[in-house]
Amino acid sequence: MDDVSDDMTNRRARGLDRAFEIMNFLRLKRTPLRPNEIASGIGAPRSSVYELVNLLMRQGVLEYRGEDGRVFLGRKLYFLGMAYAEQFDLMRECDKLLTHIAEETRETAQMCLLEGNKYTVAQMKEGLRPFRISSNVGDPVSIAWTASGRLLVAHMSDQEILDFIPKEDFQLPNGQWLDPAQFIAEVREASRVGYYTFNSAVENFTHCFAVPVYQADNICIATLCLVAPREDGLKNHASYLKTLLDAAADLSSRLGHVADEHAPGAARAGGRR
Repeated sequence: MDDVSDDMTNRRARGLDRAFEIMNFLRLKRTPLRPNEIASGIGAPRSSVYELVNLLMRQGVLEYRGEDGRVFLGRKLYFLGMAYAEQFDLMRECDKLLTHIAEETRETAQMCLLEGNKYTVAQMKEGLRPFRISSNVGDPVSIAWTASGRLLVAHMSDQEILDFIPKEDFQLPNGQWLDPAQFIAEVREASRVGYYTFNSAVENFTHCFAVPVYQADNICIATLCLVAPREDGLKNHASYLKTLLDAAADLSSRLGHVADEHAPGAARAGGRR
């Protein structure tokens, strides 16, 4: 009897995993799809995908879009997301901080996180200048391509970092390969000084700034970032970095983090570029 119960539990768990896989696939594709297209995209049996799509539609998690059987994420997810944002201090507080940062610097301000073994922009406020970047909120990006990535994995050991980041993600957008040992050295340096900035490997002609947001256990759970035209980013490097460091310190303290009095701060903002 226990074997039967365990088998049912395992099947339900696999079904739940598959349901989230379907939703995540639609999120990444950003367009309504037919169930057979979803099945092909995630490499799953059509019968199980059709069954799960019907279940998710009955719950309002998926909805029909158009008259040709295409489905997309449903409005219930919006309400669930709103409830999450209302209770999660980081998301709520970051929204106000990013507005302040974007207004003060006139540059595009972001809050970034890890999602699985990828980096993603969770929130963004565009600056006042006529300058736009191509990355979207929620798009998964290789950790090694980003300034934030150097901070978000800093709590891991060297081997944990190598195990966590897929080997192919060390190939940069221009086709060149980043030496994992160099990446790890940059992670340790970023952790030591308390920030990381560089000319973007993703966006041409931009300079990226990232500073850590810590929770109570001293782990970087997010970053506050600026994406600026390269010339302006270098010219205003110290002032932009100070704005980010001050905002991140304030946010970290509200999340229960107690700063080390010897930790890097705004006074060091004129350092390494």
